[in-house]
Amino acid sequence: MKAITIKNKASIEKMRIAGQKLAGIIASIKDLIVPGVSTWEIDHVIEQKMRTEGLKPECKGYGTYKHATCISVNDVIVHGIPSKEIILKSGDFVKIDVVGSYKGYCADMARCFFVGEANPKAVKMAHVAQQALDNAIRKISPGVRLSDISACIQQIVEKEGYGVVRYFAGHGIGKDMHEAPDVPNHGKPGQGPVLQEGMTLAIEPMITEGKYDVHILEDGWTAKTVDGGLAAHVEDTVLVTKNGVEILTRMENS
Repeated sequence: MKAITIKNKASIEKMRIAGQKLAGIIASIKDLIVPGVSTWEIDHVIEQKMRTEGLKPECKGYGTYKHATCISVNDVIVHGIPSKEIILKSGDFVKIDVVGSYKGYCADMARCFFVGEANPKAVKMAHVAQQALDNAIRKISPGVRLSDISACIQQIVEKEGYGVVRYFAGHGIGKDMHEAPDVPNHGKPGQGPVLQEGMTLAIEPMITEGKYDVHILEDGWTAKTVDGGLAAHVEDTVLVTKNGVEILTRMENS
């Protein structure tokens, strides 16, 4: 297993700036998520805002990926490719995932959006995913085992009758968008590495309305539920601090 990088103050500050800028951008695009807009347009606006703020869109050019964001609609769990052909309609459930770096250090976040008249099923799913994320983050502090985070997410999600995706996981983050360790959304508590001050992690519950199995489309990116059920995805980048945790991808006053 690769070593988990401990960040110094300078690295942390760059990640903090990246996270604050990214959170501000995602908060600013809520009014853009309306019926009739394409996911390509949303991606284009986010990329322009990122570049204006001095952020590098890390997803663009990652492998064969050509966009600044992943925009996943309804039964797409993650890695939905923005497209001029995907036009949002009322009732759609949208998840936007984005990684931005500032002076070489990354922040990663995902948020849920509802188009027009919100689908009540989607609203409930988003609430449960957010609750799982928030509760898991509250568990973070030095000395905690990594799998305590995973177990917390699984317990909350499955108690509400949803599936927990196994195929993907959260991860460490810093100079690279994906670093050690993997942070699964399921598992038994009390296992894995012990968290230390200066570690930075991307925590990201991915939950499904039905089966948790994943179907990857021929494009090699788009991950859908196998049964056509809805999926929710939320994510924050966090810093393990001396006394607990700091969420880098939420506005300071939120």
